[in-house]
Order: sequence, then C-alpha cells, then structure tokens
Amino acid sequence: MALTLKPLASQVMLITGASSGIGLVTARAAARKGARVMLVARNEAALLEATAGIVNEGHEAAFAVADVRSIDQLRDAAAAAVARFGRIDSWINCAGVALYATLADTPEDEHQQLFQTNYFGMVHGSLVAVEHLRNAGGALITIGSIAGDIPAPIMGAYAASKHAVKGYTESLRIEINADQLPISVTLIKPAGIDTPIAGHAANHVEGEALIPAPLYAPDLVADAILEAAVTPRLSITVGGTGRAQVLLGTHFPGLLARFGGLMMPMLSDPQQAKTPGSNLDHPLNDGVERSDNQLGRRFSLYAVARKPGVGVALLAITTLAAVAVARRRPSSGETT
Repeated sequence: MALTLKPLASQVMLITGASSGIGLVTARAAARKGARVMLVARNEAALLEATAGIVNEGHEAAFAVADVRSIDQLRDAAAAAVARFGRIDSWINCAGVALYATLADTPEDEHQQLFQTNYFGMVHGSLVAVEHLRNAGGALITIGSIAGDIPAPIMGAYAASKHAVKGYTESLRIEINADQLPISVTLIKPAGIDTPIAGHAANHVEGEALIPAPLYAPDLVADAILEAAVTPRLSITVGGTGRAQVLLGTHFPGLLARFGGLMMPMLSDPQQAKTPGSNLDHPLNDGVERSDNQLGRRFSLYAVARKPGVGVALLAITTLAAVAVARRRPSSGETT
C-alpha cells in the first residue's frame, strides 16, 4: 500500500522531549518550515519559554506538560494538540535519559527508571500515536540510537534500552503494515550528538560524563526527522562515524567484544567535576539545544550521500571517473 505523507507546511507535529536537545531543535526547525507544533515534556518553564520563542518568530506552537512514563498524561497531551490544531499528522518520540555506570555498578532503581522513560515512554507514545493516526494516517518517528545496534560499555543500561526500542519499533511496524494502517514508522539512529544529555545523566563514573567524539550537531537529527515526516523511511542513521561503528560491530563482533573496552576512557573526564544531578526522575535545567562544549559538527557527508538519488549519483560519478582513468592509462605497448 503506497503511503503519502503531507508536506511539512500542512502538518501538525507532536514532539515529546521537546524542552531541550534534539526535541527542541526539531520543534523550532519544523515550525520554521510551516508546521504547527505541540511541544511536550516535563518542564513547564522550559516549554513555556521555547513555545513563546517560536510564536514570537511568527510560527504556530503550543505546549503540554506530560511525563512519557504515564500513558494517560500523553493521551491528555494528544487531546490538547487536537483541541488546539484539529489533528496530529506526525508524532515524534524524542524523550530520553542516560545513565553512566558499569552494569555491575548500576543501581537497580535507576536502571528501572531509565527503562521507564526510554522504553516504556516510547511504548506509550507509540500507542497513543497509533490511536490518532490509524484513520487519517501520518508518521510515527522514534529516536533510537546506534547503541540500539551495538553494545556500549559504561552506557550498557542505555544501550539495552535502545535495543528494546529498536525491537519494539520494528515489530510494531510489521503489525501496522499487516493491519494496512496508513502509518509510516521510522527509527532514527543517531551517533554521538552534541546535546545536554550527558550533563543531565545519572553519573556513577569518575569525573564529567561525556558523549564520545566525534560529535554531530542536533540539527542533523532534526533534518532526518523532518525528512521522515514527509517521506516514509524505515530507519535513518545520523552520522557517518556511527554508521561505520555499526558495520564494524555487526561484521566483526569478536573484535568489538575484545577491544570495545578501549572506548571506556572516552566516556568520562576525571579532570573535570563530576556531572551534577540526574533527570531520571525529574527534569533539570532545560531549554538548551546543545552541551556547553558546542562541539557538534553541522555537516555529515554520510547524510548527504544517503539522500535519495545522491548515492546513485555518487556511484555513477565514481564509476565514470574510474573509466576515465582506465582509458587514459597507457597500454602495455606504450611508453610513458
């Protein structure tokens, strides 16, 4: 069944986790392209400020305070979006938290809290989204991670939650297609993204928690989300380095198991103060798109190459170049 999604300028988009990081960047980018956006998160003050900023730019936006751990609160947020804008066309599961610790040192209550947000929050969002999209159709887009494809030491609980997100999302897609519902289901898998997530994480390692380099700007993830909102996609990996890591881990799991521990020192900086606080159970200071370091790359060659038609064009150019070089190469009887 062919599925056609609306242009962004004709869409109503609901975004969870919209008070900071990828969710906030996406809300602003979508609004600037003409979408009407409903920002959803736990932090009312941050939502109020972000929504006011979008409206002051001349765009349409509203917010609803909801914790994704509660499906009833998400249903209320969805009802608020419909009451304000008339419908929902794209639902973005973007809320997420992190935890830095070896698995042996991960407190069980924090492990469960992480899953309540990253996994069950996504489950709740997906179920409510299907309730609203099953008749008129639309896009359900979930933010996973390359950590859903490969293991991640020190962030093992986080990786486990993202593996669960991937399994649920891909299984839900099969069921939606079997029921012939007009819903596109996309899993976005970012590599390391320069957002405040490490600064908000529960931290049981020495020093400051870090996102391993190279970092990409959250704008690249927002671009992928907006692409999936108008063009059905199964999955999109954001960041060429992340894609390379997944390929390496998939095809050479023995090497990853043996040498993956070498990346553990990249996940913390003992020379810096320990990351304060944790947003596992309550919001921290939100309202910002990126970390204090502002290191994320705003360009990814992989993002360009995977665009429809571009990969084919690059292959054609490479082939033509190889043919040209071969034709210029002297034959065995020629001198140089």
